[in-house]
Amino acid sequence: MIESLISDILFGFTGLISIINPISVAFVFLDRTTSFTDEERRLLAKRVAINAFFVLVAAFFVGTPVLHFFGISMEALRIGGGLAVAVSGWQLLNAPEPEPRPVAAEPTVVKPAPPHSAAGKAFFPLTVPLTTGPGSIATAIALNANRTHKLSAWLLSSVASLVISTLVMLVIYYVYSRAARLAQYLGVEGTRVAMRVSSFLLLCIGVQIILTGLTGFLTPIADLHAAR
Repeated sequence: MIESLISDILFGFTGLISIINPISVAFVFLDRTTSFTDEERRLLAKRVAINAFFVLVAAFFVGTPVLHFFGISMEALRIGGGLAVAVSGWQLLNAPEPEPRPVAAEPTVVKPAPPHSAAGKAFFPLTVPLTTGPGSIATAIALNANRTHKLSAWLLSSVASLVISTLVMLVIYYVYSRAARLAQYLGVEGTRVAMRVSSFLLLCIGVQIILTGLTGFLTPIADLHAAR
């Protein structure tokens, strides 16, 4: 039983973290928070990580019933969410280069985050769809799509879902809160290149999610016509 639980946790965590790809998205996060202080960015990273936790928990436990209630197919989720991700990647890819920030002569005084600048970005677009987008939500739903009603198996699956969501939350917070430090290691030009590459990968991920949704939608239609 314990071995099965550990296996489920490792499988779900590695699958989700590879889709979320927090290291690449961290540069997008940094690009969206260029005017923030380190403390503001850390607080925002915490909010995004907590939001991602609740999004994944909701996808694990109520994702399938909600989709069925509204009559939304997995293909529609992928196409709509992939479009949102692709548009965000396109906008970031074509955004003008930010001006280099002057180095302050004195230590920067940490100011409290403005009430709207941080909170307004925390859920959309930084949590959804940039961090926990349609790919990760669809993966979380798929992991528990066949959740059994047997009590012992349901409890194990629930524990695995909570542990996976917690681990993903911690990784997101750790990487996002240190995005500026990673940029310092890369330097100005290296950071610009990394941001452009991350934006392009985000665009490609969005297009791939759309294509996956279209394939899932068109394949049954093609099979039906071929059978006639």
